[in-house]
Amino acid sequence: MATPLESWVNEAAALAKPDRLVYCDGSEAEYQRMVAEMLRGGETVQLNKKTYPNCQLHRSSPNDVARTEHLTFICSRDKDDAGPTNNWMDPGAAKHKVGALLDGAMRGRTMYVVPYILGPVDSPISKVGVEVTDSPYVVASMRIMSRMGKVAMERLGASSDFVPGLHSLGDLDPMRRYIVHFPEEKLIWSVGSGYGGNALLGKKCFALRIASVMAREQSWMAEHMLILGLESPGGKVTYMGAAFPSACGKTNLAMMVSALESQGYRVWTVGDDLAWMKIGDDGYLHAINPEAGFFGVAPGTGMKTNPNVMGALRKNTVFTNVAMTPEREPWWEGIGFEPPAGLINWKGEKWDSSKGAAAHPNARYTVPAAQSPSISPKWEAPEGVPISAFIFGGRRARVAPLVYESFDWQHGVFVGAMMASETTAAATGDVGVTRRDPMAMLPFCGYNMADYFGHWLAMGKKIPKPPKIFHVNWFRRGADGKFLWPGFGENVRVLKWILERVEGRGAAQETPIGYVPAKNGLTLDGLKISDEALTELLRVSPEDWELDLGDSKQFFGKFGERLPGEIREEHEKLARRFQRVVTA
Repeated sequence: MATPLESWVNEAAALAKPDRLVYCDGSEAEYQRMVAEMLRGGETVQLNKKTYPNCQLHRSSPNDVARTEHLTFICSRDKDDAGPTNNWMDPGAAKHKVGALLDGAMRGRTMYVVPYILGPVDSPISKVGVEVTDSPYVVASMRIMSRMGKVAMERLGASSDFVPGLHSLGDLDPMRRYIVHFPEEKLIWSVGSGYGGNALLGKKCFALRIASVMAREQSWMAEHMLILGLESPGGKVTYMGAAFPSACGKTNLAMMVSALESQGYRVWTVGDDLAWMKIGDDGYLHAINPEAGFFGVAPGTGMKTNPNVMGALRKNTVFTNVAMTPEREPWWEGIGFEPPAGLINWKGEKWDSSKGAAAHPNARYTVPAAQSPSISPKWEAPEGVPISAFIFGGRRARVAPLVYESFDWQHGVFVGAMMASETTAAATGDVGVTRRDPMAMLPFCGYNMADYFGHWLAMGKKIPKPPKIFHVNWFRRGADGKFLWPGFGENVRVLKWILERVEGRGAAQETPIGYVPAKNGLTLDGLKISDEALTELLRVSPEDWELDLGDSKQFFGKFGERLPGEIREEHEKLARRFQRVVTA
């Protein structure tokens, strides 16, 4: 009698028609076989064995270098359940259309069956997924990014409690590329892409899009959040979750080398991208990092911005679309030294400055989390870590001050729902365009975002000791267009104020948007920052906020009657508070 897993695998194999079927065990020997397979395929090269032992550089097809949001669909039975911010396809139509592309897609190839656990092996918060794929790169990456193979098979046993995902490279034609999610079935299909975000189905597809649906059904939270622990001088560690859109320094914050280390403040990394949270017996929300590795953006990562990840990357790492030096070492823009002569770019060509960037702007590293010098001793705690604060943030040249605290949970949910970031050159040709990205979940929420806000509001009523909610903005600019705040390791000064607010201390002043640090509230000793710059960093300008209120009202309007009344109410309350300031 076949187990539910075997039945599903046989069904997937009948559709994709591979020549061979291999169940992965997650062993080191198997990993090395996958690497050998990648090297044979010609898209992957071995890096310098002395300086970068067990590291490879994988070059993907130039048309397959990022998540393809316009080809990513939520296939719920009712279109309204997907909501206005997701692409929707009828489940039957999706099965027909994408099924035709998957039909025979693995002929001449091996189908690898990758059972994996998202989260620590013994955690009650963890869940099992199974991905079948024809890509050795995906198998190798999933081994770094999850607890994969034998441990997952043992946890699953004969149960049907797993999220199935079928992935095939297909022919990598962008016109035949789809990533489709069936939330009612908890099923994922992906074809035509080998890029991590589209092909490592445990990552955004399961851990956010499908898990967000499960979390709502089961009263927990699946969020696009880093998890860090801030250790204070007495050795007490306070845990925080933080949600930022891309290009806002999420990984750097998660692995920060604290500028206040001499004062006894240290940052511990639990996770750099994802958080699954359930209410613990102590009344706190307890968070695990579902991932076992970091899949980070290489360009801009260097000893100044993130020394911890630079330390982690020296072994057992798969690099994707970075450049390579004549010594066969990885190189990218922002690594901290000039491009050497004889550099090979991400396409495998001899590079010179006329050819643009040497590494692709979205080049990646996939590295075991345990290798980070900042990894928390609690990062694999089965019970998770208790969260005392949520931090939302975006890249705003003006509107948002350096940091502020919401008045209460409902207002904090509104702060997260209103979150926005201004586009950078790396993201789009239009620089400085404001993009709404509530809770940094816009591309990753597996259902109608209005219902997602409703879920946050409902969770607030269920958590006996809910986290306090804050908003940060490291990117405020002065009249000269320059950043007012130094960022990176200095951001710990803001975390320290957040910690003090959580503990009922920390000097603050009330403004229409929430509590902003009082002038003497931030620890600034050893930091060269002028009084004018500090005033500007903490200023709340009614004119800027008036524009933002108009823009956010338009965004919330997309959800129509489905938008929770509490969000509309908070919007009106904020507008009224500003009116009082202007008329006072």
